[in-house]
This record gives sequence, structure tokens and C-alpha cells, in this order.
Amino acid sequence: MPDLESNPTLHHPERQALEELLQFPLTDALFGRRSRRFALGGELPDGPLAYTSRYEPYPLSELERLLILTTVGGLTGWHNLISHHQNVAPHLPSYSGMAAGRTFPSAAGFHTSQIFFTDDSGTYTFKTRDASPPIPRNPDGKVDLVELLLAHQQYIHPLSNTRLYIPPREPFMAGHNAWNANKPGSLLVWPIADVAQHQLLKLIFIAQNGFVLYDDVHHRSIPGLEKFKEYVAVDKPYPLTAFDQATLAEASAEISASVFAGHLIQQAMGLGGWMLNGLDRVRTLGASGDPTVPGLGFRYDYKLGWSRPNPTGLEGVFEGFCPPHYPSMRSAVEALVERKYKAGGPFNPETPGPWKDTQTVRSQARLHDEWIVDVVATQAQYLFNTFEKFPATVPTIYSLMFLQTHHLDLEYYDRFFEPGAYLQTHREHLEKWHGVQLEDLPQKADGS
Repeated sequence: MPDLESNPTLHHPERQALEELLQFPLTDALFGRRSRRFALGGELPDGPLAYTSRYEPYPLSELERLLILTTVGGLTGWHNLISHHQNVAPHLPSYSGMAAGRTFPSAAGFHTSQIFFTDDSGTYTFKTRDASPPIPRNPDGKVDLVELLLAHQQYIHPLSNTRLYIPPREPFMAGHNAWNANKPGSLLVWPIADVAQHQLLKLIFIAQNGFVLYDDVHHRSIPGLEKFKEYVAVDKPYPLTAFDQATLAEASAEISASVFAGHLIQQAMGLGGWMLNGLDRVRTLGASGDPTVPGLGFRYDYKLGWSRPNPTGLEGVFEGFCPPHYPSMRSAVEALVERKYKAGGPFNPETPGPWKDTQTVRSQARLHDEWIVDVVATQAQYLFNTFEKFPATVPTIYSLMFLQTHHLDLEYYDRFFEPGAYLQTHREHLEKWHGVQLEDLPQKADGS
């Protein structure tokens, strides 16, 4: 690591804490993992574990926040791509949507998700999708942690200067989360997936491998596919509902793996927190129907017969690959193809990469012939016209898991739990990361 003394953005305890963080065993994070929900400043109002913290909430430092964010959605190098498929050989399969890799896996390298977060200072997006790795790996495959963290500051973009308002009651959040979720002092991070884009990437994927969809909701073939029978098996289609379920499952896996990575780094850093899905995802996006609870402000549609409103995007920030953000589904498909082949895209020969001859590797990717664009656009437009949304039976924009991070109130755990309820990293966190002891922290004025 570089001389941390020369970096004015890091305080002495943080410099030493980062050094020790690099030595923390992965097995300790895995086997010592727990959801630790009681934060400094917290109050559990009643029941056998009722307790009120004596201390004021203690927000995360800038470095702690940046470390959580970079773990949840940071850039870690160039994506290795999918190397072979006999159906497109000798070409390289052109499935992926992003040239870089992040801290979490994504089906075929689609990477359609973006990170959002909120804390006492405001609400933000962490825009690492489609960015290039900011720091190269060394010959041992490692990156300089301090340089990596500081480089990721550039991806933080403010949306507002206030914490996202999520009323602590049902139906906005589950009752069991109302006492401790999104409280002062906490950091709340969650990835949001563009399921529409993921679906289009999958349609391109199956088209390249000779398949199309069948509308099993209305028990009919999709009109206009017969002209593509030279390229795809129109007589052996894939059922729409199963395809939609697979799309949502893949997107869910991507955003859940992202959050789990952050949960593991909490253990190594000695921070409390947990993964939760008890915040209403549709209302949090912006479809509460209550003007006093605007959420993130995503626009949404609602039709009679739908079980829930369908958010489609946040204008200028995170827009789904479908109307009204694109004039038609064909234009959305064309924009997606451009994402793949434009400068910085995974199949642009000039984009850097991990191979010794990257230009040759990327230039061998199979091109998206006009028939592929046509067959995907034909199916996508049919689905949008028929179901008045895209994808047809699952959300356009989707979130699932949230990650809350906070400083633990160890007095609560010492009061109610047997020894071993928290790790040594939690016991030593305040001293090692902040240079203070628990008794040095501000206490509540009422002495509670």
C-alpha cells in the first residue's frame, strides 16, 4: 500500500484500521456473520429484550461509507466474458452488457443494476454500471485498497440533501423493522435492477442460440416470428411465463449477491447491520400513491388487474429499457446493442481488457445481425402492446434486498446475550476506526 500518511483524507486510526482489515479472514466473516440490529442511539420499546441506548446515534465516517459502497457495487477489474458456445463458434459469444466486473456476479455479465443509498446527509446513487475499472490490478491480481476506495468517490451522485423518508409503519415497512430501520446514524444501501434491460439481453441470448418465446398466457404464438424460421426454431418456443420468472430470478440473484458482499465486510470492519427486504420496494421506488411519501421518485404505471404499480424509471438517473423512456421497444433494443459495441463497451475492440491481445479477443465477438435486432424487437413490442408493460408478467424495475449499516451499541449485547454475540472487530471498532472509547461518545440528554 502507498504511504497513507501522505493522504490527508484519511485519519490515523482509519489508516491503521484499513491495514488490519486486509488481514481479516474470510472464514471469520462467514462463520461469525450475524444480523446485529441494535445500534447506538437505538430503542427497542418493549418485550423481553426492551432496551434504550444511552448514547446518541453515531453516523458512519466518510471512509466507512465509501468502503461499504465499494464492497456492494465497486469496480474490480475487467470482465472475462463468456468464452465459448458451439452455436456461435469460432466467434466469441456476445452476451455481456458491461466490459468491467464488479464485486458481485451477474448472469452472463449483463450487469443491469445500479446502487442507491441514503444516510443523514442525503440520498444518492452510486453509478458504477458501465464505468471502467478506475484502478488496475498488479501482476499478483491485487488492487491498492486505498486508491480503489478514493477512486470510487467519483461515482457518488446526489439526488437530494435529505434522508429518504420511509414511514416506520406498515405498509411502508414491515412491522418488525419499524423500530430500527433507516434510523438516524444508519446507512441504507440497495441495488435496483433494470429488469426490462435484463429481459432484452436474455432475448438476444436465446435468439443467438435459436429460440423465441411463446405467449402461454394467451395460448398463442407471437405474430411475425415465422419469417425468422431460417434462424430460430419457431416451432419449439420458450414459454413466456417461465422466461419471465427466470429473468426475475437472475436479477434477484445479482442484487442479492451485491448486498451480501456488503454484509460480509460489516463483520470485518466491526460494524453492525443486516440484510433486509422488509421495506416496501414499490413504495420506496416512488409508487406509494401518497404525495407525502414520494420515495425515490420513479415514475410508474398502474392498470386495472395488476397486483401492484409498475415503476419504470427515474428520469435522467435510471431509466428502464422500455417506453416511455424509449419511443418503442425497437429503439430500446437498438440502444442496448449500442451499449455493447460503443466505446467502452464489452465488444468494442478499443476497450481495454484482461487478455494479452484484448483487441483481437473483443473484435472476434459475434455481431448482432439485423435479424437478431428484428426478432428481439418483434417479440418485445408484441409483449409491450399486449400486456401494456415490459417485461410482460414481472416488474420493469425491481429491488429486493437492502443493507443497513450502523455502529453497534455493545452495552445492549452485553446486557442480554452470552459472550460471543459479537466479534472482536466489533469490540475494538470505535478505538481502531475512530480513536475513541464508548464512554467518550455523546450521551442522550435525558440520560436514558
